[in-house]
Amino acid sequence: MQEIVDAILAEQYDAIGGLAVPGTYRGVVVRADEVDMFQGIPSREKDPRKSLHLDEVSTPELGPGEAIVAVMASAINYNTVWTSIFEPLPTFGFLKRYGRLSPMAKRHDLPYHVVGSDLAGVVLRTGPGVNAWKPGDRVVAHCLSVELESPDGHGDTMMDPQQRIWGFETNFGGLAELALVKSNQLMPMPDHLTWEEAASPGLVNSTAYRQLVSRNGADMKQGDTVLVWGASGGLGSYATQFALNGGATPVCIVSSPEKAEICRSMGAELIIDRSAEGYRFWSDEQTQDPSEWKRFGARIRELTGGDDPDIVFEHPGRETFGASVYVARKGGTIVTCASTSGYEHVFDNRYLWMNLKRIVGSHFANYRESWEANKLVAKGMIHPTVSKVYPLAETGQAALDVHTNSHQGKVGVLCLAPKEGLGVVDHEKRAKHADAINRFRGA
Repeated sequence: MQEIVDAILAEQYDAIGGLAVPGTYRGVVVRADEVDMFQGIPSREKDPRKSLHLDEVSTPELGPGEAIVAVMASAINYNTVWTSIFEPLPTFGFLKRYGRLSPMAKRHDLPYHVVGSDLAGVVLRTGPGVNAWKPGDRVVAHCLSVELESPDGHGDTMMDPQQRIWGFETNFGGLAELALVKSNQLMPMPDHLTWEEAASPGLVNSTAYRQLVSRNGADMKQGDTVLVWGASGGLGSYATQFALNGGATPVCIVSSPEKAEICRSMGAELIIDRSAEGYRFWSDEQTQDPSEWKRFGARIRELTGGDDPDIVFEHPGRETFGASVYVARKGGTIVTCASTSGYEHVFDNRYLWMNLKRIVGSHFANYRESWEANKLVAKGMIHPTVSKVYPLAETGQAALDVHTNSHQGKVGVLCLAPKEGLGVVDHEKRAKHADAINRFRGA
């Protein structure tokens, strides 16, 4: 493995194809025999540091249309938190169902699950039928794994019946020294970014693009008012940037003065600190408080000069969904994914039906959407929001940061990269965007 790292650090990419692929590598895993370890413990008290292990695992067989990538850096997404606390159910069921699909898919059905849905790295090997990529290519990966044998997936690959999220519903994910991906997950690594910066946008940037910008999502247009929950976080920070970049006005909802400052650094002006203003949308576990919805809506109109949101960018779920439906303008759109505070959404349907509002479900992104989102990063129009970086051995702590919402932006993980700040090849472009990159990194 060290020979591979040395070649990459020396930028000897042409030599990569001649290096041997190791038979084993280190990967962050959950183990099937530990799925009951948190039984009876409240979700918030479940500790990913206890369930995520850095193990030596076997390198999978390379199949047609696939690539093995040397992973220089990765990042934490909420799906890794879900995997680590075995909620809403252990991911080994996903791997078992995938394993029944074909002999090649059977590789994924193992008593351990290598997690992670982001990476930046270098292609080591490609399988039969791969023509667009070669060993030595610097790449990032989006996390859509799709079989494309059904006609349903050919209009929008997210509609394929065998669509899965790599590293969550498949094995051999990106929180590791090596990763197995389909070749149509690969995209060029933005050449002005470091490994850890380039690894951080993949899942959340593509998700936010589809959810907010794409016609498959909210189809945002210039002049729209967009309410963004968690606007400084891993997903919301990209939604905020897309709104600003696309001529819309974001109303950023955050939970601390520090997170409000991050939104200001991105260029947002309309910000609500929900903790400071004391919004309590639920009076108890079973009962929502419509008076708080109204107070929240009045505050939004105060900031916007009387406008209700054309689009509500929803991902907290249960805790906020009733308020989101209420505050959207007549004919407006609530676009939703993730539901990190709970999947069972409760809202007053009168405010939806009588005001002709729409709820749109959105899940990750197809290859075209992911490519477009990545291109905006490569052009320096959208910037990574990685705020803290851990070594691979401390992935459990990185996941705990996300689980407890003590992070800002994305939390990165160094895999083969020995330290932060490596991987930039276009230093002129880096200098051009340095102020924005440093601001978004909280520097």
